[in-house]
Amino acid sequence: MMKAETLKRHIREGVKSIGRNGWMTFASVSAVTVTLLIVGVFILVMANFNHMASKIENDVEMSVFIEEGTTKEQRQALEQKIKQIPEVGEVKYETKEQQLDRLIQDFGEDAKTFESLKSENPLLDAYLIKAKNPHDTKKIATQVETFPHVDKVNYGAKTVERLFKVLKSLRTFGIILIVGLVLTAMFLISNTIKITIFARRKEIEIMRLVGATKSFIRWPFFVEGLILGVLGSIIPILVVILGYTAVYDTLNSSVQALLLTMVPVFPLTIKISIGLVVLGSLIGVWGSVMSLRRFLKI
Repeated sequence: MMKAETLKRHIREGVKSIGRNGWMTFASVSAVTVTLLIVGVFILVMANFNHMASKIENDVEMSVFIEEGTTKEQRQALEQKIKQIPEVGEVKYETKEQQLDRLIQDFGEDAKTFESLKSENPLLDAYLIKAKNPHDTKKIATQVETFPHVDKVNYGAKTVERLFKVLKSLRTFGIILIVGLVLTAMFLISNTIKITIFARRKEIEIMRLVGATKSFIRWPFFVEGLILGVLGSIIPILVVILGYTAVYDTLNSSVQALLLTMVPVFPLTIKISIGLVVLGSLIGVWGSVMSLRRFLKI
């Protein structure tokens, strides 16, 4: 167990090293800042993309049109069969009159053509179904098509399947890019820290020659890397919180016009900020420890 005095000494030495090596400290903090800024901004973009993609997926709905002449009892029996499907989330009954009214409302001024259909409505009563998991839509549709008194099932099969594939590809690409950015950050920051440690190699060699243990030498650098990581995360956190707040206030109303919404500023920015501090600290410590290894092998 490390003594309190020893721990204080390591922290004090780590802080002093940052002050003594001004330009090297600036280079290390700058490397951490730039890389974490890129990671933070991209995570914000991906969080909003994923949020909007989920909204689009959750809006996927299938229409189960009921055969003309189906009695109320037969329709209710069909509804029960649909609700018994485990993947079904929401079932809503809509008469053909309600469907025509919705069409007229959706088309607005261009709906005059549909007004003439009110006397002889060609539409069919239908059940509007949403799956618990949007990706189960095709599975549900295939099953419902076999039920009695079902005229047809419509969910825009080709469009929906293409949409799911595109969204999945973009999500996968986003995850790969974030991982790539983190790995790049680790490489750049560790190399920068390695330069700062290389400049103090004589100091490390002398400490080893006079009998200092590896852990005694390593701890101040551990503390230094931790502080560098935290310092480097300050600007990215400010940009994430203040920048995203400004973007949210400016763009969210425009996005809502497309029936979509951006992720609220809080708690998203707080979560990302905590992640950036942790990531910066871990990368700083990792860079210091890994860079120090070669100089302790004497």
